[in-house]
Amino acid sequence: MAEEGFLVPLDEYLKVGIHIGTKFRTKFMAPFIYKIRPDGLSVLNVQEINRRLGLAATLLSYYAPEDIIVVCRRENGWDVVKLFSQITGIRGFAGRYNPGMLTNPKLDTFTEAKLIFAVDPWPDKNIVLDAIRLGIPVIALCDTNNESGNIDFAIPCNNKGKKSLGLAFWILAKEYLKKRGVIAKDSEMKASLEAFCEE
Repeated sequence: MAEEGFLVPLDEYLKVGIHIGTKFRTKFMAPFIYKIRPDGLSVLNVQEINRRLGLAATLLSYYAPEDIIVVCRRENGWDVVKLFSQITGIRGFAGRYNPGMLTNPKLDTFTEAKLIFAVDPWPDKNIVLDAIRLGIPVIALCDTNNESGNIDFAIPCNNKGKKSLGLAFWILAKEYLKKRGVIAKDSEMKASLEAFCEE
């Protein structure tokens, strides 16, 4: 497997287990599965993870930070979503999505968005469904057990591990900032990969 074109060295992907899926596999995620391990866990195609992270960063870069919302219901992703939000200026919601936040202008919490980024479309399904109703595109990190009928662009990866999420969000942050012209090279990132991958 050639490493040219990888957003980070292949070892970084493997070290955090971004490619290790679950034992449960949906039909939608089947094309992204490279093989099944003897213990039953799915192994995702690392080249496809890398390719789709790059495409997602490009899609995100078409939008100003204030037009994007990143949501994460699961606690394992809260810290990394907050850090991603600080670095990029993209609004992050860690925790429970307030019903009606996108759909009810009478609420104090009402907010508008042009793009939703979900860390896991299953626990974050309420905001995904609201986005669908409003015609807002949805990008999501999808593990092998995710369904994606409501997802416009899926990034296959381990969306449950803290270090896996840290690497995915560090890549997205640096690529987003580069494509928006905020930084010129990786070394200008305000937070290190280690900061994103802390336990």
